[in-house]
Amino acid sequence: MTLEELANFIKTRRSIRRWQDKPVPESLLMQAVELATWAPNAGNQQSWRFYVIVNRNTIKAIADAVQASIDQVASWPEAETFAADVAKWRQTAVFFRTAPAAIAVATGRYQVVADRILALREKVDAEAARIREWRNTASSRTQTIGAAVAYLLLVLHQMGLGAVWMTGPMQAKGQIEKILKTPPEMDIVTFVPVGYPAESPTKTRKPVSEVSEVVR
Repeated sequence: MTLEELANFIKTRRSIRRWQDKPVPESLLMQAVELATWAPNAGNQQSWRFYVIVNRNTIKAIADAVQASIDQVASWPEAETFAADVAKWRQTAVFFRTAPAAIAVATGRYQVVADRILALREKVDAEAARIREWRNTASSRTQTIGAAVAYLLLVLHQMGLGAVWMTGPMQAKGQIEKILKTPPEMDIVTFVPVGYPAESPTKTRKPVSEVSEVVR
């Protein structure tokens, strides 16, 4: 693959939120997950677990849990300040209910030695607490899952499948973990509905000059 071919491949991937009513072969999803496990990850701990969901009733159960959480938040008096946005949120947030398949990703609670030291030291040292806060803005878990899901989305795109990376459903994290029987030492951190695309979004990107700076 040339650099030009790679660039075109990356630039043609889109976040898909509408799918054909067509099952996705389990073998394709498992192949995509296998390739995602080659992503760089913190300490090469590979502290991830991929839940490949091909049962539509399970996807609907997750959607119901997320909708219930949304409705609860929307019922609070504080939501009245954002009435228009809340109404749209309630109507559109669980679009993934119709997805033929989904992949939920969990990660373990891995800590490098620096984090373990800081967790003890911050109790008596404000500077240690500040350093730990800075480290947490780019945690090892963020690194691990970010890389894995980026690989996953690109592989699915190459297979002709459409997917979207979601973190919104995590507001029902506890319920989702019960549905998927996630072990207590793992946390579900993202949800990726998958299917054959029924739309072709055309969103673009800002010029690289607007989002980069060369430090000479």
